[in-house]
Amino acid sequence: DALRFTAGNGGNCLVHRRAFRAVLRKSPLMEDCIAFYKVNQATFQAAATKKIEEHCIGDGQNFHLNSRQIRRRLAMTRLAEIL
Repeated sequence: DALRFTAGNGGNCLVHRRAFRAVLRKSPLMEDCIAFYKVNQATFQAAATKKIEEHCIGDGQNFHLNSRQIRRRLAMTRLAEIL
């Protein structure tokens, strides 16, 4: 019920389907979550890196991203594209 990818600390970052539902504003199928991740992979990695730094997540530790963290990084990415 979650998408998992390797984060910059060597651990796994998990994003639950509920986070995708909040970001996509619909109840997504697994394929929707994977497709959205693939298009926005750099954004997810940036959000994971920021969380690792802010929360002092150690090497190899697993953690979750929530919809707020993803939306914040998506907004920053879109703003950077405009500028």
